[in-house]
Formats: sequence, C-alpha cells, structure tokens
Amino acid sequence: MRAVVFDEFGAVPRVRDVPEPVAPDGGVVVRVAATGLCRSDWHGWAGHDDGIALPHVPGHELAGEVAAVGAGVERWRVGDRVTVPFVCGCGRCAWCARGDAQVCPAQTQPGFTHWGSFAELVALHAADANLVAVPDDVSAEAAAALGCRFATAYRGLVGRARLAAGERVVVVGAGGVGLSAVMIASALGAQVVAVDRHEPALDAARHAGAADVVLADGATDVPAVVAGLTGGGAHVAVDAVGSESTCGDAVASLRRRGRHVQIGLLPPVDGHPRVPMDRVIAYELDLLGSHGMAAADYPGMLDLVARGVLRPQALVERVVGLEEAAAALPGLDREVVAGMTMVDPAR
Repeated sequence: MRAVVFDEFGAVPRVRDVPEPVAPDGGVVVRVAATGLCRSDWHGWAGHDDGIALPHVPGHELAGEVAAVGAGVERWRVGDRVTVPFVCGCGRCAWCARGDAQVCPAQTQPGFTHWGSFAELVALHAADANLVAVPDDVSAEAAAALGCRFATAYRGLVGRARLAAGERVVVVGAGGVGLSAVMIASALGAQVVAVDRHEPALDAARHAGAADVVLADGATDVPAVVAGLTGGGAHVAVDAVGSESTCGDAVASLRRRGRHVQIGLLPPVDGHPRVPMDRVIAYELDLLGSHGMAAADYPGMLDLVARGVLRPQALVERVVGLEEAAAALPGLDREVVAGMTMVDPAR
C-alpha cells in the first residue's frame, strides 16, 4: 500500500509502498477514506513525542470502511463505515470501564504509538471499545474531522469546562481545533472572541460563529482587548495553539474564577513551558487539560452533527492527496490555511 513515511525526525517525508497492516487480535484494519492533516502530526514529525518508533507513518484523524477484522472482534464487520478517537483505550482497565478511555494508561494512538492513517490502510486496536459507527448522512470528511480537533474541542468545552449558554469564551488560535472550539461554543449559546495572527483565520472564525475577533499582531495587548469585549474577561479560555505566548494570553484573558482549557500541545522549553501561575493563584483559575474524547461520548456529538447543529465539514478548507500531505507536513507549524486540510489517500 502507499503511505507517507519519514525515516528520521525532521527529515523530508516521502510517499512510498509499504507492507499492508494485519488486523491485530481484537482489532481491525480500516481502508482510509479521509484523514486530517493536524498540527499534532507536525509535533510527532518534529520529534516531540518520545513514543514514536522510526520509520513512521503519521496520521490520527480518520474515517473509512472496515477492510479486515481480527480474532475476537464482535461488533464490527467488513464494510462498516467507522471513525475512531485518536486516543484508543485498551477496553479492559478501570478508566475504560468508566468511559474515560482518553486517559487509559495502556492507550494506543494511530500515528503515534503505531503507524497511522496517512496511508491507504491503518490498523486499529481494541475495536469493540474504540470504533464509532458513522451514520449514512455524515460524510467521511466530517467524521474524520471529529477524531482529534473537533472531539478534543467538544470534550474540552463540554466535558471539562462545563460551558453554559450565555458565557463568554475566548479562543486563541483559529486553526482547525480553534475553529472547532468557536463553532461548538457558539452552537451552545456562548459569546465567542477569536484571536489569531492572520486575517483569513479570523474571517473563518467569524463564519464559524465568533461574535468578535482580535488580531494578535504583536503590538496589541490581547488580554486587555478581550477584557473590554467581554466585560472584564472571559468565563472560559481555550489555547488552541500551544505556545507560551498563546497560553499566557488565554490565561490572562480570563475573569476571576475563570476556566482555562489547554488543547494545543505545549512542547517543553528549557525543561518546562512557563505558565502565568501568579494569575492562576490570584484569580483562582481552573486549568484544564483536554486529551481527546472517548468513543463512549461520541453519540451525543454525532447526533448534533447529523441534525446540522454542528457542521465540522464546513471547517474543511481543502482536500489533498498523500503527496501533497507529505509536502505540507514539515510546514504545519507555519500553516496559514484557515480551517482543516483533509487527505484522501485515493487521490
């Protein structure tokens, strides 16, 4: 099969023929119909994840059809349309039993712990615990968009921050996950301020439902502007980028007793990223992580997608083939495309 492969961290990815995966016991092989090109894939390519073994095939947001079923799988058959969270639980531990597979100690992650979905086929583990059926009226692109960015934003706002209608939300970063957060928060009745360095991204945020936008041009005091727009600060802040400056701006944009959701990955800088803990303590802020969403939580979100309340497909900016994905991966940290890029391995 054809797949995007890199042999060293930071090396140029190439598309080449590799052996087809075999369905593991309890798992399946999925023929990939759509897979998202995500900043998390860039972090893996750059060497920020010590769990990746080389050579490696990235890709973790996916949807497709079951192509092969391993021994012991009971719920799935060849031809079933499926998607999967990017964090797959073992299906056996106490965390999985409680519906918290996204923090399973024995979790697997396509594109990180094993070869991922920038390929024609991908193997997935513990299928009965992790696979999610895709309704006929939900496209492969929409389902793939749910796998990381959309589901992580949904979990962060709904499951972690407990966002309520009428609250003020600031979303720092209007890429794929940021636009997902804007759309979800707006659909839930919140008033959203979106922050980004690029005007096209802010235009996309307006279309996704942002009531106000702020251009982070390096000269603007972002927290001060957000405070003015929200009557003293946001109830909920989301860092959808993952840098010291974006995390700092998000935290400083909160009102007292606010809740901060860290979605963007924060790679270590001089050992650890710096967070304005003085503000966290003085304002009694809650700092919340959001690490994907378990399959058990998908039905409610998929129902909103099927009913058109949430439209992740509207965030898809472009669809590319494997060669274009390989070329784009090294530059994802500088990507200025507003919205999501989907990869179709058949193109």
